[in-house]
Amino acid sequence: MEKPIAKAQREAKGNDYNPEPMIARLRGLMEKHNESYREAGMDAGLDHQAIRRILAGQRPAMVNCILLADHFGVNSNEFLELAGWPMLKAFDVRGADTEKLPPEAVEVALALAKITNPGTRKEVAQAILTLVNKYFED
Repeated sequence: MEKPIAKAQREAKGNDYNPEPMIARLRGLMEKHNESYREAGMDAGLDHQAIRRILAGQRPAMVNCILLADHFGVNSNEFLELAGWPMLKAFDVRGADTEKLPPEAVEVALALAKITNPGTRKEVAQAILTLVNKYFED
């Protein structure tokens, strides 16, 4: 049985937090969107210093992860995972039934799942989607 989210959150608070993956992903997204710290924070609904604190190594609160993910258009579980928080079922997108997918699609999905860095996994998935979309343009 899964732990209640409140208990999982309390346990996560006691775990060590490595800020580097979160910092790298956040910097990459801000660069991609051509936003300053202040713009990104304010547009996400955070205070004007929130991004500066995250980039300085402070663990963002769970709600801040969700707001930032929404602002940048990424899955909230990616930011929650980067911040060392438990992922939430509400943002779990693994709803597809693999029995209804072609074997090739399952192979690609399983290979993507092996990429441990969420930012890298997202970039590789986006590259695959770009190739597939390009195929249908012709």
